[in-house]
Amino acid sequence: MNNHFSTKAVHAGEARRKPFGSLTTPIYQTSTFTFADTAEILDFMRQKADGAPEPRDEYGRYSNPTQSVAERRLAVLEGGQQSLLFASGMCAITTTMLALLKAGDHLVMVNGAYRRTQEFAASFLPRWGIEATSVPIDDPSALAGAIRPTTRLIFAESPTNPHLRVMDLERLTELARRHGIVTAIDSTFATPINMRPLEHGLDLVIHSVTKYLAGHNDLLAGVVIGSRDSLAKIQEARGVLGGVSSPQDVYLLLRGLKTLDLRVRRQNENGMRVAQYLESHPAIERVYYPGLPSHPDHEVARRQMAGFGGVVSFEIKGDMERTARFIDHLQIPYIGPTLGGVESIAQQQAIFISLDPEQRRNAGISDTLVRYSLGIEDAEDLIADLAQALDEI
Repeated sequence: MNNHFSTKAVHAGEARRKPFGSLTTPIYQTSTFTFADTAEILDFMRQKADGAPEPRDEYGRYSNPTQSVAERRLAVLEGGQQSLLFASGMCAITTTMLALLKAGDHLVMVNGAYRRTQEFAASFLPRWGIEATSVPIDDPSALAGAIRPTTRLIFAESPTNPHLRVMDLERLTELARRHGIVTAIDSTFATPINMRPLEHGLDLVIHSVTKYLAGHNDLLAGVVIGSRDSLAKIQEARGVLGGVSSPQDVYLLLRGLKTLDLRVRRQNENGMRVAQYLESHPAIERVYYPGLPSHPDHEVARRQMAGFGGVVSFEIKGDMERTARFIDHLQIPYIGPTLGGVESIAQQQAIFISLDPEQRRNAGISDTLVRYSLGIEDAEDLIADLAQALDEI
């Protein structure tokens, strides 16, 4: 049966009949899986030696039945053969890079990736003899010019954080295939609802599961999705480096995935309505939202995205203090550093990035930039709240 996305989000990867007739997937809260006798161990070891995919669970650092259900579901939702869960989005990214790159290799990093991803590429990878080059997201000639004979990986993020730039995925994959380079993209802001990069030819898709996929601001996790061949080295590295999710967190993820379609569609709706309202307001200098014709990547976004997401970034007319007053007068969103949950969260980017003005300028963050992650509240209430906060300043 070729079910629609919302049906897959509820059922994919689960056995119809579960232990003791349970409706939900149980939490297998165990670190160790035992064997009946020596013969069973020997049979298991032979199957592993023959390359059988996960013949059974052995130890929690390698696999867990709760985790396996979530991994199967995430692979289905992104259109991949397999997925690997990690303890956080950053753990998924760093393990992927360490698994695919070695001393003497070169990484091309497309500008706009999460700042900790950029920090890992710029400050940590060189310790192991791996070079990284950053290129603008909207300059194909710079991307092509950055390719070297030693380039093994191109890493991008789309939409980016916080300016929501959108990468032209077809152009990226065409260049990478010509040179035989692996491509990976952080698609956290898009979610599989709005964009499925594997369908555009990318090799690996990464999410901070903490955000939209889980959706309730109550767990940390990350995932890498792709073909079995593309994930083989990453799976081996995960078993060594040990950045696995806990069964409890995976259970919460499975619960969150069941409402992913409902949540993201509402957040898309809220994002577009709030962006349009803000763009028409005289107190707003500029709005960054790929659903608006004013966004530099609007046409690319229209071509490859089904929706434009629940994050709207914008700049207040004024200065840092005036922007802080606006944030403090908002009544619905919480003030915090994350996004993608059912609750709206707003932050003044400059304060969270650095108190040093030069560091903020180097990061491309203005003093008046606000990143607003829309939750699933009513759009009318969110707009009314924005209006009263803007009136106050």
